[in-house]
Amino acid sequence: MDKLVVNFASRERRFAHLKDNKVEKLFIDQPKQRSSVGDIYLGTIAKVMPGLNAAFVEIGEEPSGFLHRDKLASYICSPDELKVKEKRSISSFVHQGERILVQVEKDAAGTKGPRLSGLLEFSGDSLIYMPNGRYVAVSKKIEDSAVRENWRQFGYRAKGENEGLILRTSCVNKKENELIDELEKLRQKYSELVKAAEAKKKSGKIFEADSFIVEIIEEAKKMPDGEIIVDDLTLKSVLQNNTSLLIRLHTGKENIFSAYKIDAEIDKALKRIVWLENGAYLIFDETEALTVVDVNTGKYSGKQDRRDTVLKTNEWAAEEAARQIRLRDIGGMILIDFIDMKESTDRKHILSIMEAALKKDERRTNLVGFTPLGILQMTRKKTKPAMSESLTERCPVCDGTGRVLSAETIAFRLERELWEHRGGDHEAVLIETTQETGVVFSGENDTHKKRIEDSIGLKIIFSFKENCKPFYEIRQFGSERELKSRQG
Repeated sequence: MDKLVVNFASRERRFAHLKDNKVEKLFIDQPKQRSSVGDIYLGTIAKVMPGLNAAFVEIGEEPSGFLHRDKLASYICSPDELKVKEKRSISSFVHQGERILVQVEKDAAGTKGPRLSGLLEFSGDSLIYMPNGRYVAVSKKIEDSAVRENWRQFGYRAKGENEGLILRTSCVNKKENELIDELEKLRQKYSELVKAAEAKKKSGKIFEADSFIVEIIEEAKKMPDGEIIVDDLTLKSVLQNNTSLLIRLHTGKENIFSAYKIDAEIDKALKRIVWLENGAYLIFDETEALTVVDVNTGKYSGKQDRRDTVLKTNEWAAEEAARQIRLRDIGGMILIDFIDMKESTDRKHILSIMEAALKKDERRTNLVGFTPLGILQMTRKKTKPAMSESLTERCPVCDGTGRVLSAETIAFRLERELWEHRGGDHEAVLIETTQETGVVFSGENDTHKKRIEDSIGLKIIFSFKENCKPFYEIRQFGSERELKSRQG
C-alpha cells in the first residue's frame, strides 16, 4: 500500500513516499536550500563567451547564471536553417548588457552558478506552454502511437509559429476545448510576466513557484490508491481539492516523521556507511565531481561457494544502491564498485537488476555498463543539491574533510521536539544550545520563537554555549523564574 507522509507544520517542510512501509522517495524543503528550479528572472547579459558558446547572466543574486546559446529564444526562433545556425557564434544572438528573461533549469551547486534557459516553460495540468519553444512533444507514456500522433497534430494546430507545447499523459482524459482554455490561461500568465519585467528597472526574480505543494500533488497523481497523512489542517484542505486519495490528519504529539520511522531513514541517508540486512554494507563517497559507491561483503559469508556469496551480495547491493541514490538525490557521474565477478553472465545479471531498480527513479538515468575493471558506470540528472549538501555544512573543525548537521537543521529538529511537549503541565523549558542555532530558531526579532511559545504553551529559555558544531540539549522543565536562575 502507498502512503504519502507530509510534515508541513514547521518551516522545514518534508514529505516521504512509502511503499509497503518502506521509504521510496524523500523530499526536503528548507528555506535556505529551497530549489530555484522553475523560477523566472529578469537577467542582464554580463559576459558573452564565444569560445564556450555561452554567456554569464546577472540575475540579482550571486553567483551569476550560465546560459548556453542553444537555450536562447533568439537562437531557437531564428528563421535560419539549423545547419546555418549551428555554425554561428552566440555573439550573433545576444550581446553584453542585453536584458533577457531566463528560467532556472538547475540550481547553483558549490562554486557553480545556476544553469539557465531562455526558453521559458509554464506548466498546466495537461500541458506545458513554451512561448518560444517552436516544437510539439507528446508524453511517451501514452503507449498508443495513433493517439500520440493525434495529440501532436492538435498541438501544431493550437500553437502559434514560435510557440511550443508539451502534452502530458493526462491530456488523454481531456477534450480539445479544455486544453485550449488551459493554453489561454498559460498565455495570459506569460503576458502578465512580460509586463512585470518591463516595469522592473534592475535584474531580479519575477516569478517563484511553490515547488513543495506542486511536488506533493504530482506525487499523489502517481499513486493509484493509498492515503496521504498530513500534520496541517490548511494543507489537508488544499490537497482535498487536488486529489481523490484518502487524506488523514496526524494529531499525535510525536512528530509525524518520527511516528512513521522516516527520520531514521534520513539519518541513514546522511551516513557514509549503509548496512544491508544480510551483514554486507555499502560505502558512499560523494565529491563535487562524482560519487563512488563501494560494495563489501562485511559479515555475510554465504552458505555455498564464493561465487554464490559474491552474486547474492551484489544483488542486494544493487537494489539498495539504486534506492539510496534516489533518497540521497545524488546526481552527476556515479561509479559503483561491486565485488569482483569473474563471469560475464553474473555482470549482466546485476546490470539487469540495476536497470529494473532505476525504473523507479523519476530523474533521467543512463546506465553505461561495466568497465574492464568491473566498476559499473552510470549518470543521473542533477537539478538540485544532493541531500548531504542541503542538510549538512562543511565542518570547521576538520577543515571541510567531514560534514556536520547545519544550524538550520538542528534548529528545525529542536522545533519538532518541542512540538511533542505542547500542552504539558510545565511553564517553561531550559535549552542549552549554540548562539547560531538559537538565532536561526528564534528568527528575526524573535518572531518564530514567540510563535512557537504561543503554540506549545511553554516559555523557551536559552542557555548559550560555545561548541565546534551546532547542537541543542533540553536541560530542564519547570517554572520560568526557576529556569532563568539556572540560565547561566
